Amino acid sequence: MANCFHCGNDIVETERVLFDNKKFCCNGCKTVYEIFSTNGLECYYDFEKMPGTTPSKVSDKYNFLDNQDIVNKLLDFQEDSIHIVRLYIPQVHCSSCIWILENLNKLNEGISTSQVNFSQKKVTVNFNPLKTNLKEIVLLLSSIGYEPYISLENYDAKPKLIDRSLIFKIGVAFFGFGNIMLLSFPEYFNVDDYWMQEYKDFFRYVILLIALPVFLYSATPYYKSAWNSIKLKTFNIDIPMALGIIVMFVRSVVDIFFQDGQGFLDSMCGLVFFMLSGKLIQQTTFNFLSFERDYKSYFPIAVTKLVDEKEVPIQVYEIEKQNKLLIRNQELIPVDSILISEHAYIDYSFVSGEAIPVEKKSGDKIFAGGKQMGEAIVIESINTVSQSYLTQLWSNDVFQKKSEFKFRSITDRASQLFTPALLFIAFAGLIYWGFINWNSAFNVFTAVLIVACPCALALTAPYTWGNVIRIMGNKKFYLKNTIVIEQLSNVNAIVFDKTGTITSNDSNSIKYIGNDLSKEEIIAIRNIVRGSNHPLSRRLYNFLPEGKIDKPTMFEEIAGAGIVGFINDKTFKIGSTKLVGLTEEQISIKETRVYIQINEMNKGYFVFENQYREGLGDLFKSLIANKYKLFVLSGDNDGERKNLERMLPEGVSLVFNQKPEQKLEFIKNLQDQGLNVMMVGDGLNDAGALAQSNVGVSISENVNVFTPASDAILDASNFSKILYFLNYAKNAMKTIKMSYGLALTYNVVGISFALTNNLSPLVAAIIMPLSTATIIGFVTLMTHFYANNKS
Repeated sequence: MANCFHCGNDIVETERVLFDNKKFCCNGCKTVYEIFSTNGLECYYDFEKMPGTTPSKVSDKYNFLDNQDIVNKLLDFQEDSIHIVRLYIPQVHCSSCIWILENLNKLNEGISTSQVNFSQKKVTVNFNPLKTNLKEIVLLLSSIGYEPYISLENYDAKPKLIDRSLIFKIGVAFFGFGNIMLLSFPEYFNVDDYWMQEYKDFFRYVILLIALPVFLYSATPYYKSAWNSIKLKTFNIDIPMALGIIVMFVRSVVDIFFQDGQGFLDSMCGLVFFMLSGKLIQQTTFNFLSFERDYKSYFPIAVTKLVDEKEVPIQVYEIEKQNKLLIRNQELIPVDSILISEHAYIDYSFVSGEAIPVEKKSGDKIFAGGKQMGEAIVIESINTVSQSYLTQLWSNDVFQKKSEFKFRSITDRASQLFTPALLFIAFAGLIYWGFINWNSAFNVFTAVLIVACPCALALTAPYTWGNVIRIMGNKKFYLKNTIVIEQLSNVNAIVFDKTGTITSNDSNSIKYIGNDLSKEEIIAIRNIVRGSNHPLSRRLYNFLPEGKIDKPTMFEEIAGAGIVGFINDKTFKIGSTKLVGLTEEQISIKETRVYIQINEMNKGYFVFENQYREGLGDLFKSLIANKYKLFVLSGDNDGERKNLERMLPEGVSLVFNQKPEQKLEFIKNLQDQGLNVMMVGDGLNDAGALAQSNVGVSISENVNVFTPASDAILDASNFSKILYFLNYAKNAMKTIKMSYGLALTYNVVGISFALTNNLSPLVAAIIMPLSTATIIGFVTLMTHFYANNKS
């Protein structure tokens, strides 16, 4: 019987479809093949058979998607030429699924990009509504075997993470294992009873019958995986597993039919049961680490809520429907909202990749993920914060850094080399023992195939990383992904921004020097700086007295310079000497100042006495003692040089008058010297430097500034613990090395016992999942030990 070229199903000759010299089981599969071949995607069939499912007839099923109100509820984002939707695709299960779903743009020109989240089985599709629509996309997915699951009631509900079919397979294997063991007691103890001897063959055939579902159903994941691996000319660990199961079953059938014993069906069923149990442990473990943490773990940032015209900072996850929120310049829109202010300019580059701000008017809907550009605006939330949308923005591929990851590559190489080496050792043992005793040879062969499982080796790095990233999050150091841990462990140079990073936003110790300002002018200055998130602006805003809130008719914040605003028929310039037209030569005393110019007339300046973070000196001394190279960069003048030199230990390089682009070049020069640089900044004027650094850490202190270029967010209250986090990352790598050693030791000892015929296949099958549990236990113990180690 022939197989369908597309889905691999058996073909019923009366329903056979021929096309392009290939056979298909139905017109649906032929249609999918035509779609792929027409669009140059024939290499899809080089991955593996049956990636999706056979297309179903969905002609009228999705007519509800013609209703724009329903579509609006499903879309994550919609602007004139860009719509974004996330669809749950239950059929996603392999590399070919990912490949075809991320090439949807070749099947529909209206689709610009599509990205798969494998752990969630979701695909995010960016499309142009002028060229296609959601219904066409859903029908396209259905036609190629990836019909999405859409339900407005529980669309955001988390899908079940454990494969129910795996539970059924384990149940069948356990049933077979237990009953075969029960029926085999007379054979085990060699009971010399007439009735036992008389019905011995009958019991053996019953045992064979019970073992068949285990062999034909429970073990199928190993057969499929091994066969697919062979087709792709790669080697995975399921090849020796499948080979061991098949050899044991065939040998047992031969023994039973030739009345040479009951064979090894008890061991085979036990093997399948324990291997599937190990797979369940792994699946549960990976789901536990499924790095889709709760949004509360990612964003310790705050947003300003307006309550009776008073500004109250709250955490983003405390936002409720119909809350009025104040969004300042450069702040992230944390939730879908309605614009209350007259107009706004929203930068959606984090979402859509388009850097041109979109103008919005009062009453327009604003989607979460946009960034306000310009003056402060007021919005009203229409939803609560999405549990995964903000984190998806942070983890967007656009903001990922290209780096080499040693431990990931070690695991990948080990997985590729392990199976060929294992097969060689197993066959060598078979041949050697074959000259002595074929029964022993068979035991050695199967025991080697079973006991030498690299599952523990493959689980070591991801489980360690998962534990570490969770523990760091609990200590208010939030990592974008697990890759950052290895990057942190390699850091040997740290660059600190000054303002807003090593200084706090305390509003104390500010004084004004210059011509007197009227009450109206002071209130106007406060209303202008209200729209800025710069640390000096926030301190000045908190310092100035409250008054009537007037909205500037013009607002522009110039990075590294200051703010220009027009309010009450006056033009205000608030910022650096350069902004107000002064030169350094005109200034006799160097200190942190914010100059005020009104209608081209310099009025005076506010002097800021820097409030450095508690424990700053001790932190820098500890970092120097641990051989880190330290640098402090500042866009201010060097008026604070003497204070910093007195406060900080020798060996810290101080660099002042640095523009944002100069900070980036400074980082690049350090990297050219072979240093692995961690940049710690406030995320405002440091975005370029954070992106350039090997590890970019953004300090969060009651501001809703979103910096996707950063690799981590550090709560300002834990600034003094930077050395602790660096040491913890190094200890995480040490834990991985120890776990590798433990896993390799287990394999070496296990193979040694198996080759000397001192390990039965059944015992090997029991030990295999125990090794996985041992690694999980060891990693959990060590990561928590190092987490509690303050040294």
